[in-house]
Amino acid sequence: MARPGETDDRESRPARDTTTTITRTGTPGIGGITATGPGHPLPTPLLATNRVGQHVRVPKTAELVAAHLRRQIVRGELQEGDALPPEAVLMEQFGVSRPTLREAFRVLESEALISVRRGAHGGARVHTPNGDVAARYTALVLEHRHTTLADIHTAHTHLEPTAIRLLATTATDHTLTTLTAHLTATDHALTTPTPDPTDIHTRHLRFHTLLLDTTTNHTLTMITSMLRHILDATTPDTPTPIPDLPTLRHQHTTHHQLLTHLTQHDPDAAETLWRHHLTTTPHTPHQPTTPLDLLGE
Repeated sequence: MARPGETDDRESRPARDTTTTITRTGTPGIGGITATGPGHPLPTPLLATNRVGQHVRVPKTAELVAAHLRRQIVRGELQEGDALPPEAVLMEQFGVSRPTLREAFRVLESEALISVRRGAHGGARVHTPNGDVAARYTALVLEHRHTTLADIHTAHTHLEPTAIRLLATTATDHTLTTLTAHLTATDHALTTPTPDPTDIHTRHLRFHTLLLDTTTNHTLTMITSMLRHILDATTPDTPTPIPDLPTLRHQHTTHHQLLTHLTQHDPDAAETLWRHHLTTTPHTPHQPTTPLDLLGE
């Protein structure tokens, strides 16, 4: 206790910093997470959200290995079909045991980022992120929620015309040339003595895919492609038959009309035409209460 008029040294000294420094105690070689001991704090924003006594989950070593490889795949450092180094090389690189490495592989396999073949001539090969994988999981969520085909189709017929509207304002000469070449090839297929309805129908589906692939908004393209994938993958009791040739010719005419609107950069006409086209195709569910069923009995 200081006497009157005096200053207590304890009060004048700065308070001791009692903040807990969270350090990364990882495995050498894993994506730069190699620090051990004090002096390597996590980024400030993360520290600021933690409180004294709050439980902090430390990632397992296998998760760190998986995160490092996942980062390389997503960032394009590893390409589709690339073979990962042998297990012995990766074990040395990451400084981990074989069970830990294989656990990391199982994590990446569950995300469809690699496929692993066992045996003397096996190994792990890279798969880049694929929208079909996301679509399959989305379909499971929708089926679990008892979603109907009409519900999915309604969402699709609202979103795809929006993508077409955007395409009408951003279509480049290269995009228009690609679409024109595809329709020209379909023209030739329709003028053969005996056009194959299945072939023409496949070409029409390809035209839909080309439209979405050339849209400049990747998010909108991903969502609409996922919905189309789900609709195409449904297994109703009576599959939608291939349209007859008069119907296919009418659809082809609509595709040419859309190309004209895209060439003229007319978003209103393009969106209106495509919305009507989608709502009048055989993909439209005739029973609004038909549930999504990808799993079957």
